[in-house]
Amino acid sequence: MLAFCPPHYPWSFSASTLNGHIHRELVSCVGWTTADELYSCSEDHQIFRWNLLNGETSLVVRLPEEIFPIDLHWFPKAVGGKKQSLAEVFVLTSTDGKFHLASKAGRIEKSVEAHRGAVLAGRWNYDGTALITTGEDGQIKIWSKSGMLRSTLVQQGSPVYCVAWGPDSDRILYTSGRRLIIKPLQPSSKVLQWKAHDGVILKVDWNAVNDLILSGGEDCKYKVWDSYGQPLYSSAVHDYPITSVAWAPDGGVFAVGSFNTLRLCDKTGWSHTLEKSSTGSLFSLAWSADGTQLAGASGSGHVIFAHVVERRWSWRSYEVTLTKRRTMQVRNVVNDAVDILEFRDRVIKASLSHDHLVVTTSLQCYIYSVTNWNTPLIFDLKDGAVSLILQAERHFLLVDGGGIYVFSYDGRLTSSPKIAGMRTDILSAQAVSLSNDTVAVRDKVDEKVVFLFDALTGKPLGDGKPLTHKMEVMAIALDQCGPATDRKIALIDKNKDLYLTSVRRREQAICKIGTMVHTMAWNDSASLLCGIQDTQFTVWYYPHAVFIDRDLLPKTLFTKDASEFGRSPQILSYLGRQVTIRRADGSLVYSSVSPYPALLHQYAGHAHWDDALRLCRFAKDQTLWASLAAMAMANKELNTAEVAYAAVGEVDKVQYINSIKELPSKESSLAHILLFSGYVQEAESLLLQAGLIYQAIQVNISLYNWDRALELAVKHKTHVDTVLAYRQRYLQDFGKKETNKRFLQYAEGVEVDWEKIQAKIEMELASERERAASASLRTSAAFRQ
Repeated sequence: MLAFCPPHYPWSFSASTLNGHIHRELVSCVGWTTADELYSCSEDHQIFRWNLLNGETSLVVRLPEEIFPIDLHWFPKAVGGKKQSLAEVFVLTSTDGKFHLASKAGRIEKSVEAHRGAVLAGRWNYDGTALITTGEDGQIKIWSKSGMLRSTLVQQGSPVYCVAWGPDSDRILYTSGRRLIIKPLQPSSKVLQWKAHDGVILKVDWNAVNDLILSGGEDCKYKVWDSYGQPLYSSAVHDYPITSVAWAPDGGVFAVGSFNTLRLCDKTGWSHTLEKSSTGSLFSLAWSADGTQLAGASGSGHVIFAHVVERRWSWRSYEVTLTKRRTMQVRNVVNDAVDILEFRDRVIKASLSHDHLVVTTSLQCYIYSVTNWNTPLIFDLKDGAVSLILQAERHFLLVDGGGIYVFSYDGRLTSSPKIAGMRTDILSAQAVSLSNDTVAVRDKVDEKVVFLFDALTGKPLGDGKPLTHKMEVMAIALDQCGPATDRKIALIDKNKDLYLTSVRRREQAICKIGTMVHTMAWNDSASLLCGIQDTQFTVWYYPHAVFIDRDLLPKTLFTKDASEFGRSPQILSYLGRQVTIRRADGSLVYSSVSPYPALLHQYAGHAHWDDALRLCRFAKDQTLWASLAAMAMANKELNTAEVAYAAVGEVDKVQYINSIKELPSKESSLAHILLFSGYVQEAESLLLQAGLIYQAIQVNISLYNWDRALELAVKHKTHVDTVLAYRQRYLQDFGKKETNKRFLQYAEGVEVDWEKIQAKIEMELASERERAASASLRTSAAFRQ
């Protein structure tokens, strides 16, 4: 069942020009020093400082007449939570072929002859160790942070209008006419280039969080690309060339500037809002570090300021809207009750889930309960630039430039997982996941690695080794329900394959459960997983079945056509029986899932197997029966499993379950349940620990693990003749001769007598039954006492 909602834009701009017309000529570039202070440079040779807190504007410096500024970029303030010594310095490029290192006070510390013709762009890398410049002469040069030339990276015949660093500062993206080119800094690495536009490309930006590329050109289009050059979005043709583009720091939205036009877009390309002005072309756009404000340099001499408002968050019956920079409105759609939340400082981030609203401002964190909007819990933040909030049932997680922090809903710091050398400020919701007991973080340097931490202590799980996949991991998600020992993590890799593995039981393999999966989400109240799989919307009723009975997994899937979701849909949430999906045009689609799977999980979790059987008989759904079969085997409930397997026509497995029920001891039953799921080594170890040597040997004989069976028999000095007898029968059945040297060696000194072997087997089985009976009697006696 689908419900469509027309495109509602949960973000919008409130744009204005502060203090009117300050510059007398074209404003070429702008750059933020703090979240509330901006520098602007103009062809009138003046640099102004804009203070948004008090609305004041002051002249910083009047540049020499020969300096016409083109680009400005501030030295990065912090890397990995550490303050930089040169944070008060910016690079200014100009038309005279020089770039200038200037202090915050406007004093030019150093001027460097860099290019023939204008220096069109200058950018510090993310850790502040290198500066890159591009020029009209078609060259790209890399400089030290003190302005010493390191290398000339590129020489081409056309001007390089724009350049951007890759997320790890190991690659650069630059323009070459109509082409975009990604060049690694390593000389031997392969260069990636492609035709991106039908006109000259004027501006590019590369976001460090989502690893997406943004470009705009004279063909009047803006486009979104991935880092492999694959197109993700292409806009319609606009009236004028695209003169500026800029990603928001967290990669959630981007801004596009053109003649008299400022547009705010989602990262997938569709437009949130459009602002029209009379300020001419916007030649430069710059986001504040917290992503709440945008400044634009216009051709008319104005500096445009835009504030992001009308952001919306919804959960169940509650909808929260950021109406002003310091004001939120909470509406309960059930009774239409409205509450107004006022904050002392500007709202940076917010998240609404699990009965709590978490709001971070530039200085504090507010925690509201949906039952009480009047008295929030408030605590101060070390770093106000919070880039990510994730919520679980018992606690929530904050990410900023200084680290990762887990807080309880009473405002107490629970833990702070540490990852050496990782830039936490570029982590996204695709790379971090939180459950009640676990924090998972994908490594940004080696994307095959996922770090796993205990949410309560912050310590690495298990032996401290991270989870390593064979391919680069694109997205991770922890399931939200069940005990910590059963916690599972789902991941989508570079090939769009969906895998599942255990977080705390590393002996379980990483198993593939889906292909061509673009987006996924766990249910909030049961271990149900949904995803868009190629052209199908798929719900895995019991994804853990891959560890119980891999052959049964396909029978536990619910699928339906996903064409109505359009191209590149994104699953936002899976709450209760409702899945919320955002289409490529920004509209929301609500799809309902049957309530029976969640109810089945509830019955199984509380061991109400009779209720589970009645539910399946009532629903008459083969997918539910298959899910129940896997759940019952996972919980060693053989009677229920037998009925469920019979319902899905798995006769051979019904027979095997019956044979397990007839085994004399609890240990042998548990071992054969492990065998049923393919855990041979675990089953063998269990039998050996219980002293059931013959059973362990027989397991390997049944699986034709002849060498292991003989090894056990020799080691424990029993049943060597049994192994040889079964080996001889096997060879006779297939008409083969013995070639194994070990079997030939023991065959010479051991007599095979089937009557003696059968008698010995019967005696061991009788002894096992006696031990099981006596153990049962002792248990009953202890219970009666």
